[in-house]
Amino acid sequence: MVPLAPALDVGTSALALAAIGGLFALRVVGQLLVVLREPGWLPPMEQWYSGVLAYPALLASQIAILAVMAVIVLGLGAGAGWAIGPYPELGTVLVIVAYVYAAAMGVRYVVRMVRRPDQRWLGGCIPIVFHVVLASWLLVLGSLWRAA
Repeated sequence: MVPLAPALDVGTSALALAAIGGLFALRVVGQLLVVLREPGWLPPMEQWYSGVLAYPALLASQIAILAVMAVIVLGLGAGAGWAIGPYPELGTVLVIVAYVYAAAMGVRYVVRMVRRPDQRWLGGCIPIVFHVVLASWLLVLGSLWRAA
């Protein structure tokens, strides 16, 4: 099988997925703090939120994503066969989706910077960065499942 991404062993994959999932959890908590408390040390809501989904729906989907991440990471940590795989076809799909997803966020960033020159270089990038975080999670999991 031609590698689309380097495969990590199960333990390293579990640690990487936990760390990446932790980053995403920090994003969810940070945005929730902004919604509930508006702390001055965090960016305002318009920096966190593109407005595509109503915030309650976005929060529910983020919690569901975190739950799936946690189940998979815990399964990997426990050595559960269902979590480890191998799932070569699904793994390949996840790797390809991860690359396309990350590339789309690169395009989104360029479009945003062209449309909003007042916000160069980092204005409004929180959603973009965390979509790349999610793409990274898919890349690690897909790489593991392809190679397991």
